[in-house]
Amino acid sequence: MIEAYDWYKGREFGLAAEFLRYIDACLNLIQRHPSTYQIVHETYRRATVRRFPYVVFYEFNEQEIIIYAVFHCSQDPEK
Repeated sequence: MIEAYDWYKGREFGLAAEFLRYIDACLNLIQRHPSTYQIVHETYRRATVRRFPYVVFYEFNEQEIIIYAVFHCSQDPEK
């Protein structure tokens, strides 16, 4: 996320802050409705970040939500 923030910061004024707002909004949606997003592998779920080419991979149970990655969609999916 730091690399993405720095990249967006160099592109357009305010874009980096907007990126963080959209990431935060996605994380808030996961927190409120963790079962909404589809399972993509075993118990891992994927939530798409609006407006930006990123997804959040996570798992959850009754006690916690574990965020594993905020991932750029054009990166190698084998990562």
